[in-house]
Amino acid sequence: MEKVRTAVVGCGMISNIYIKNLKSLFSIIDLIAVSDLDRAKAEEKAGTWNIRRVMTVDEVASSPEIEMVINLTPAFAHYGVIKKMLEAGKHVWTEKVMTVTLDEARELCALADRKGLYLGVAPDTVLGAGVQTARRALDTGMIGEVTSGIAVINRDQSLNAEVFTFLRGKGGSLPYDVGIYYIGALLCLLGPVRSVKAFGAPAPVHEPRFLFRNAGEAPWQIPGSGVLSASLRFGCGALVSVLFDGNTVNASQHILTLFGTRGVLRVGDPDTFGGQNTLLYADQKECVLPFTHGYDGKNTLDPTPFDYYGHRGVGAAEMAYAIRQGRPNRCGREYGLHCLEVLEAMERSASTGETAELDTQFSMKPLSPGYYSSFMGGSDRADAEFSLMD
Repeated sequence: MEKVRTAVVGCGMISNIYIKNLKSLFSIIDLIAVSDLDRAKAEEKAGTWNIRRVMTVDEVASSPEIEMVINLTPAFAHYGVIKKMLEAGKHVWTEKVMTVTLDEARELCALADRKGLYLGVAPDTVLGAGVQTARRALDTGMIGEVTSGIAVINRDQSLNAEVFTFLRGKGGSLPYDVGIYYIGALLCLLGPVRSVKAFGAPAPVHEPRFLFRNAGEAPWQIPGSGVLSASLRFGCGALVSVLFDGNTVNASQHILTLFGTRGVLRVGDPDTFGGQNTLLYADQKECVLPFTHGYDGKNTLDPTPFDYYGHRGVGAAEMAYAIRQGRPNRCGREYGLHCLEVLEAMERSASTGETAELDTQFSMKPLSPGYYSSFMGGSDRADAEFSLMD
């Protein structure tokens, strides 16, 4: 199968694991160029990973060589980069969230549809072993009909924004930065959301605390809600309580539990690829579910910074196979748009006090089970890439 000629735009902290995986794990990708507003960053990545070209964003857009662009810029820059690349006839995979407003996301989806282009959206952790194994458990009826669920994540997002300053902009609040992984996992497991009822509170005005790096800086406030508490009614009938709290401390409590008519499924951390799932039945001990899928987040290659981000890029690779095979990609624009609409509906309901009804839809076919990330005791790469070939 012909490789998809690809460029990465945005060489910040997440780019290292993307580039490493795109160069080493996915035979469908031919990564030929990198780009960043800070050219030195792009040149560093190109030198480290033996990438042929360093280009400006305009050069990427105008290059007849490049078919697919992987957008790793901050969320507030997504709209401009994605629109430019779609208008130039490029397929685009973007990090989460698609854009920081629903109207912009709708516009980009319509543009991709008109031009017959693929637009894929993270989080692709939903294609990892953890969430795909949980999906397998649900699809095979292991807990019966899902009746309800709980999803919780907390952090001190304002403190985090002292280190990762891009979080101070729109799209940097905890629901959009981290809560999106929980929304993405819930959507992969349960399907579309029908309606949302929520309450919220703003992020605090933050006085810098890391004086060794922020001395003299003025206080700031992350836009949007620092805390969101919501009830989500899914089309399948399940009712899920969601709590995203970015106004507390960095002692993360990741909880994602689904209650069914036959059992309870505790889903592993959806911010990772290899979250461990456990199953609980009445009057029996809780048991661990072995992974039924590959991409468990463990990298068999030489260690590099941010390896704990696991198998980032699997969604882009799956989209590359979809391009070559002429089929829909799993983390497609409809999925990304629905993720964003859920978050926007939570914000809107918290602001107005009214129940927000959703109008977007999506579907996501699970990956085929039976493939694994590694073998020989985890020392070598296995055949998980076959699961991306539908």
